[in-house]
Amino acid sequence: MTENEDNLLDVAPGAPHNNILSESVAYIIGLALALILTGVSFWVASTGVLWGPGIATGLVVLAIAQIGIHLVFFLHITSGPDNTNNVLALAFGVLIVFLVMIGTIWIMAHMNANMMPDPALTNLQMQH
Repeated sequence: MTENEDNLLDVAPGAPHNNILSESVAYIIGLALALILTGVSFWVASTGVLWGPGIATGLVVLAIAQIGIHLVFFLHITSGPDNTNNVLALAFGVLIVFLVMIGTIWIMAHMNANMMPDPALTNLQMQH
């Protein structure tokens, strides 16, 4: 490969690409990494390689790595100054999802506690 061709392929993940070959290589690398992480997740869940209670933690770590791969290779989120709006939009979306999840769990917990009949009422017997 010539030096010019090498410079065309040498682009950081998530950064704009100069040609279709460079972009395709980045997508293929991202796909390979995502498939590897997916396979490792299934392998961890289906074998006894991790200590039983640690399986959930291992899967969370692999899921966060998977999120990172998708953000960098497919959504092109980088730390560059021209990417600030994308990062802020992503952070706002994560905040909204977090608030909806926590609000839903909070509402369901309070409804469960407040909608159950009083135990004294469930023990009453009808008198004739």
